[in-house]
Amino acid sequence: MAEKIITVFGSSRPSAGDADYEEARILGQVLASRGFAVCTGAYGGVMEAVSRGAKESAGKTHGITAEFFARKANAWVDVEVRKNTWAERLFALIEMGNGFAVCKGGTGTLVELAVVWEMLNKAVMRDKPVTVLGDFWQPILERVREVKQGPGAGRWGEANGRLVHSAGSAEEAAEYLARKLRDQVSRATRK
Repeated sequence: MAEKIITVFGSSRPSAGDADYEEARILGQVLASRGFAVCTGAYGGVMEAVSRGAKESAGKTHGITAEFFARKANAWVDVEVRKNTWAERLFALIEMGNGFAVCKGGTGTLVELAVVWEMLNKAVMRDKPVTVLGDFWQPILERVREVKQGPGAGRWGEANGRLVHSAGSAEEAAEYLARKLRDQVSRATRK
C-alpha cells in the first residue's frame, strides 16, 4: 500500500513547552499512530513539533525546505526535499500531501490554507481532505464562506458543501483525515 502523507501547516514561532508546540507535537504523534507519514515545511515551531511527535511514535517525516530561507531542516525530518523558491516549496508541500492539517499560524500559514482551499474550491485538486485544528481559523473561514455560499455562489466547491473541516483536537483532526481517506479507498474499490 502506498504511503499516505498528511501535510501540516503552522507557525514557525512556538518553542518546546508552548501550548501551540505541544498541540502540534500531539498531532504528529496521533497521525503517525494511525499510520500516516507527515510532511511539513521542515523548520521550527509547529513544523518541528509535528515532525518530532511523528518520530516519537515511530512515524516517517518529510520536509520541504527552500533556498529562499537559507536554513536547514529540523533534526526530526527523515527526508528533506530542497526547492529553490518559496512558491516551489509551497506547491511541493501541497503536492506531497494526501490530506492537510492546519494549525495556528501567521500570514505564511494563511497563504498555505488559502491556496489549498482555493485549489479544492476550483477543483484544481480533488479528494484531499483538509482540517483546521482549534478555533483560531474560524473567523476567517466563516467570513470567506459568507461570500462563497452567498448570492451568486455558483457551481464552485464551497457552494456545494464545506471543504475545510474544523477539529477541536489533534485526535479529532486525525480521525477526520483517516475517515475521509479511508472513504476514498472504499469508493475506488467499488468502482
